[in-house]
Amino acid sequence: MAKLTRREMLKFGLLASGSGLLASSGVGCSLFSSSRIPSPTTTRFPEGWSLSIPEVLSPSSSLSPDPAPPIRLGYKMYEISQEERQHQFHPDLPPSTIWGYNGTFPGPTFHARVGEGSVVRFHNNLPQAKGFGVPRTVVHLHGGHQSSENDGFPTDYFLRGESKDMVYPNVPAGGDHRETPSTLWYHDHLIDFTAENVYRGLAGLYLVFDDKDCGDETNPRGLRLPSGPFDIPLVFTDKRFSPDDGSLTYDSFDHDGFLGDKVAVNGRIHPTLSVYRRKYRFRFLNASNARFYEFFLRLEKENRSLPTPFVQIASDGGLLPTPLSRSSFLLTNGERVEVILDFSRFSEGDEVILENRIRQWDGRGPNERIATGEPGTDLLKFRVMGNPPDGDPSQIKDRLRELAPLPTDLSSLPREDLIFDRKSGAWVINKKFFDPDTALITAPLGKGVIWRLYNNTSRWWHPIHIHLEFFRILTRNGKRPPDHEICRKDTLILAPRDEVEIFVQFRDYPGKYVLHCHNLEHEDMFMMARYDVTES
Repeated sequence: MAKLTRREMLKFGLLASGSGLLASSGVGCSLFSSSRIPSPTTTRFPEGWSLSIPEVLSPSSSLSPDPAPPIRLGYKMYEISQEERQHQFHPDLPPSTIWGYNGTFPGPTFHARVGEGSVVRFHNNLPQAKGFGVPRTVVHLHGGHQSSENDGFPTDYFLRGESKDMVYPNVPAGGDHRETPSTLWYHDHLIDFTAENVYRGLAGLYLVFDDKDCGDETNPRGLRLPSGPFDIPLVFTDKRFSPDDGSLTYDSFDHDGFLGDKVAVNGRIHPTLSVYRRKYRFRFLNASNARFYEFFLRLEKENRSLPTPFVQIASDGGLLPTPLSRSSFLLTNGERVEVILDFSRFSEGDEVILENRIRQWDGRGPNERIATGEPGTDLLKFRVMGNPPDGDPSQIKDRLRELAPLPTDLSSLPREDLIFDRKSGAWVINKKFFDPDTALITAPLGKGVIWRLYNNTSRWWHPIHIHLEFFRILTRNGKRPPDHEICRKDTLILAPRDEVEIFVQFRDYPGKYVLHCHNLEHEDMFMMARYDVTES
């Protein structure tokens, strides 16, 4: 039987009545698996189970047929096939069926350069879904600056057997080098079913380099940040597996936010990474549907958290103005943080554990930080080897990428309120469910606006993502934002009753876009709004 959309379920009054009514209404039972039944036990950091690094995608010499105009000369051409494959999350679990870009999870990584555009042809070679997932797909480059038709609007889907070209100019907003991004990611954005398709594996990384952040730690004209094999992405997703056969499961009727009880790093649960005694750059991405993480580093033999092991160098919107030393950092859904870890402070043979110290019981959001002395959730083990054979030419410079100045008279700018709330068992913005055909608000092209984002719930957390442009946080609950939020962002945390004012300027591309909660179940349950960038 065809799967009911969430819009149809709301229309028929099934949402508020719970999953029991849904199951009895004729929806296939294979869609449902209890989010409370624990996964099978798995061995902590099994021998030989190494961190997997997503491959870097190579461009194609051409595409056949040629991309439609107005593709300009000099654009690099890529092809990606969305496919069903078997994936091993842990040696103690049998392979699970996933959907992946080129059949892998995470998908292949793009290495893009500013000024060198990309044309990516996505082929939908997915089968008819068994269980969860819908083989209609939309591709959104999260954090990208591209035209509306290439942004991945939730209704711009293509079907099984079809292909779609996405055009990414890789030019910062307004041509301003200060707006250059760093770590972006691409993922499915299908209306009503983003959560299922992303959970099933449709996600990958898109990294952007320029003359400053050049990807070469030996280049004296660049920042000399750790590069090559010492620049490593870390994609965090929580999963749940059937206690019967160990297969990947998902509860399609958990509209509050689905939580797994196993955390995969780059698609593997409890992997190990061997590192030299030198600096590494790690790009953290929270690609989970609803789980928050607060990352700490612990020296295994002493069983204690390290005081300030992280040097943050970037956030969603690219490099920070200056490096920021941190003892831990909270990461919400869709958010990215880049840090430098210097393993020269450790001895050969040391084992260093990356752990999550946030307890979260359901989709409402984080509940509490785990107390000192209590065990956190171990995610990744670093095994320290000896000194690097070629030394460590990388550096952490005092200045990274400056921020563009804010307008001098913010009070004269247009203002909009965006209020996030709950209604009829679903989610609303300004009391409205997502309507792809109607803009909730508009913004003028080329002019700045101030938006006030307010979470009108007492228990729910909402990570809010705005497409097309990076924004600047002006105030958080009436006060200056913390240091780590004084930067370019595309995703922010709204804790219960939080009020955040942001400045955003829409440049280059008029058209329709969306903003939404990046708790993917909340997004699918209508906490999304269309906004239009207008030329008038």
